[in-house]
Amino acid sequence: MSDFWSRRRQAVEAEDRAVREAETKAADAEVLRAEQAELADLPDAEVLARLDLPDPDGVVSGDDISAFLRRVVPGHIRNRALRALWRSNPVLANLDGLNDYDGDFTGDGLGGAPLQTSYEVGRGLAAHVRKLAAAQPDRNDQENVPQDQTEIGLAEDPSDVELRAPEDEAQDHVPAPVEPPRRMRFTFEEDRET
Repeated sequence: MSDFWSRRRQAVEAEDRAVREAETKAADAEVLRAEQAELADLPDAEVLARLDLPDPDGVVSGDDISAFLRRVVPGHIRNRALRALWRSNPVLANLDGLNDYDGDFTGDGLGGAPLQTSYEVGRGLAAHVRKLAAAQPDRNDQENVPQDQTEIGLAEDPSDVELRAPEDEAQDHVPAPVEPPRRMRFTFEEDRET
């Protein structure tokens, strides 16, 4: 029985500690917001003087920048100090371009526009190549092609090759009609009775 009451007492004490910690955090957050609001309207020189900070642009490699990382320091001053530290370190400042993460992988270089392709679902690229071949003048005349390539069936320029559909297929292939999707229907015992 005494074991129950000791556990209960410990639980109550833990709850009291949690409440006190939450109140302390809320009070600290309120003080921090007030200090940040007070510093937001001041110019950078006054903010640095009030927080007793050196010039953030004068930070060099090896300096202690922990004072700039306090929560009360405005973000733009903290970033200036970190940039100066980054530039002062030759290992970090002089990139060789061999890092895998240096590239811009946010898009495919199209500026967010959709990729345009001549591929057609169900048809592939054949229709596009046929259109291009029809638009170009016929440069595969027998007099322009050397004799040894005529026997093999090769043209001088590989881009002059025209793709032809097999003779049993029609030139303008029409795909088969698509069936509508099947819908499942459920019947319940209550529906059957009525």
